[in-house]
Amino acid sequence: MNDLIFCPRCASPLDSREVAGRTRRACPDDVCGFVHWDNPLPVVAGLVEYRGQILLARNAAWTEGMFALITGFLERDETPEDGIRREIKEETNLETDAISLLGVYEFMRKNELIIAYHAVCDGDIRLSEELAEFRLVAPHHVRPWRAGTGHAVAEWLRRRNLPIEYVDSARLSIAG
Repeated sequence: MNDLIFCPRCASPLDSREVAGRTRRACPDDVCGFVHWDNPLPVVAGLVEYRGQILLARNAAWTEGMFALITGFLERDETPEDGIRREIKEETNLETDAISLLGVYEFMRKNELIIAYHAVCDGDIRLSEELAEFRLVAPHHVRPWRAGTGHAVAEWLRRRNLPIEYVDSARLSIAG
């Protein structure tokens, strides 16, 4: 359960109680009736194909060796397709020429729902301050991790009849 302690409407201390078949943080019945549903956040992810290779990026806040897909939160009034196009442009400066849905994946550890796309992109790569570095990896060398966006990588490999060899984390791991 999340860390919400006080009601965002009336500032009363929240209780944990049964609401709609689950234990939820909620205002006492006699106060304002607020219920924290704790719904997962929608996140978009892009497996970026750039000139025949896969672009994996390292967030500036991550440890050395950690690389993943381009991801970001949807903004108000934005479709998932528009959201991933925007994120790719903001984070890498690349233009998305073609896009196709890979799948929708849970990421319970962060209470997120990932909507993942394959995006064929081109242009000159210029990273935003959010990213520390990137790697271009040949498709047959990409190894998916066992959580979150790693499932999208595995799906992309599966669709291309490429070998799927899972690794334990999103540390850059390539075959060869």
